[in-house]
Amino acid sequence: MKYLTVYSSKTGNTQMIAEAIHQIMPDGSEIYPVQQAPAPDGYDFIAVGGWVDKGMPDKLTADYMQRIQGKTVGIFMTLGAYPDSDHARDSMQKAEELLKGNTVCGTFICQGKVDPKLIEMMQKMTQDNPDHPHAMDEERKGRLAEAAKHPNEQDCQNAAQKFTEIIAAL
Repeated sequence: MKYLTVYSSKTGNTQMIAEAIHQIMPDGSEIYPVQQAPAPDGYDFIAVGGWVDKGMPDKLTADYMQRIQGKTVGIFMTLGAYPDSDHARDSMQKAEELLKGNTVCGTFICQGKVDPKLIEMMQKMTQDNPDHPHAMDEERKGRLAEAAKHPNEQDCQNAAQKFTEIIAAL
C-alpha cells in the first residue's frame, strides 16, 4: 500500500500534527504541504489535514479534499475552539462531507494557537461593535489563551495514536 500525508498549515499547528502522524506511517510513506502535494490517485491511504476556517477546512485543504475520489482517508484538523465543542464537531462533519465517495476511517482534531492577525481583527471588531458574535469577551480570551498552548506534545501523541489505530484497522 502507498500512504500519503497532506496538510495545510498557516501557523505551524497542523504541520506539527501532520509530522507526528507521518512518523507512525509505514516506511516509504510520503508527506507534503498541500501546495506541493501530488495528485491523490496513486495512493491507497491518505491522511489529509488542515485548520478550521469559518467552520470548514481551510480553502487549500477543502480544494484538495474534493480532488480525492474512491480512497481510504483519515482526517486531522486544528482549531482555536475546544476540540469537544459543537463547533469542532460541525467542522469535522463538513470536512467529511467534502470527502463523499471515499471511505473516511477516522478523524482527529485538536486545539491550536490562533493566528495573531485574527486575534487582532477580533479585538478591533470588539471596539467597533461590542455586540458582534465574534467580539472578544472573557470566555473567548480564556479559550484563546488555552489554544495558544496547543498543539503540544500530548496532542501530537494523541494524533499518532489515533492514526496508528486507523492504519492497524486497514
